Formats: sequence, C-alpha cells, structure tokens
Amino acid sequence: MDGHRMYELAQALAIAKSRQDVPAAMKLLHPDMRLETPAFGTTARGPAENEKALTRFFASFPDYDVVLDGHASDGHTLACWGTVRMTMTGERFGVVPNGRRAELPVFIRFTFEDGLIAGERFFFDLSELCAQTGVSTDTVRRRIFGSEES
Repeated sequence: MDGHRMYELAQALAIAKSRQDVPAAMKLLHPDMRLETPAFGTTARGPAENEKALTRFFASFPDYDVVLDGHASDGHTLACWGTVRMTMTGERFGVVPNGRRAELPVFIRFTFEDGLIAGERFFFDLSELCAQTGVSTDTVRRRIFGSEES
C-alpha cells in the first residue's frame, strides 16, 4: 500500500475518533486489528475488543480530538504525529479530575493489511495527562498497572 493511501486511512480514523463515531472507526479496521495504548497498558485485538476499547475510552474522554500534523511511511508502516486534546471524566482511573481539557503531543504507529488498518500503537505522556487534569500520576498508574509492591 502506498503512503498516501495509508495516510488517508489514518486521517479517516482520526476524524471518526474525534467525532467519537465508533461504527465509522470500525469500518476502517482489519478484522485482526490490534490497538495498543502503552500509557494505559492496554491491547485490544479483533472487532469486539476494539469496539469495547473505543467505547470505554470515549466514556472516559468524551471530547477526544486528535489532529495529525505530519507523517512518514516506509511502504509498510505509517508514523503520524500531532496533538490530542481531551478531558478526563469519571473515576475510571481512581481519581477525580479537575475538568480541564488536556493538550498533549501524540505519536501513532500504524500497520496495514488488506487495505485496512491492522495495527495502531498510540503513544502519549500519561504523566503530562495527569498533570494537566490535576490528578496523581502515581494513583493512576497503580489503578492501571496494579501495585508496584511485591
């Protein structure tokens, strides 16, 4: 797949996610789709897990908006970078956020198969998200990854 088509798919996914349109996002994903978010320690595989992950994410960040500012491709993988804006809501992470909208740099690596997005690895700084939303990074990390005590 050429880099232009890869970017078209990534941009379409960014638009769908920025509208919190899970059905539109799902149409762009390969049946073997793998969505990884290292900051949250999550990996979703396949349609059911990806739909659940997106729905849960948008419940926590209902005004999620991502803008892709640039990209590069090697013909197999697409790397995009940009800015994500989102407000943390609820108590999913064991904290009560301040209600302010965070603005963070983001880096996303995509892979493709059969003309669809087969992999997305979504990178952002969890500590910066916590700082901007007025919550403890340590508390959020314990909630996500469990206790560090052995």
